[in-house]
Amino acid sequence: MCVLCGESVMKIHWTDRKQGHDGSNPIAVAGGQQRARQRDRLHRIRLTNRILRYYSLSVEDWSGSKFILRDKKGRSAVIQDLGELWPAAEKMAGRPLNPLDPSFLSYLASNKT
Repeated sequence: MCVLCGESVMKIHWTDRKQGHDGSNPIAVAGGQQRARQRDRLHRIRLTNRILRYYSLSVEDWSGSKFILRDKKGRSAVIQDLGELWPAAEKMAGRPLNPLDPSFLSYLASNKT
């Protein structure tokens, strides 16, 4: 239990879980698996920021267990997991975020890095 926010620090969202070789899905990981989980998490953040950049938003890791969503006006919000990201991003952007918007898709196609 986190002494600052009261949240369970052992609760890992399914997007942060690393599937074991035997098909198991551990709740908590340690050691080398923790490094792999963190590396995968940072990769997801890079991909997410590529999408959010179009909406003038960004996300960053917070201690390997939460995310901080920011806009260019200086506002920020703590996000528990990627499942909470999209609604929070829509609220911060002040408009619905349509992943099928042709101008958004054109932006992604022209910014492949």
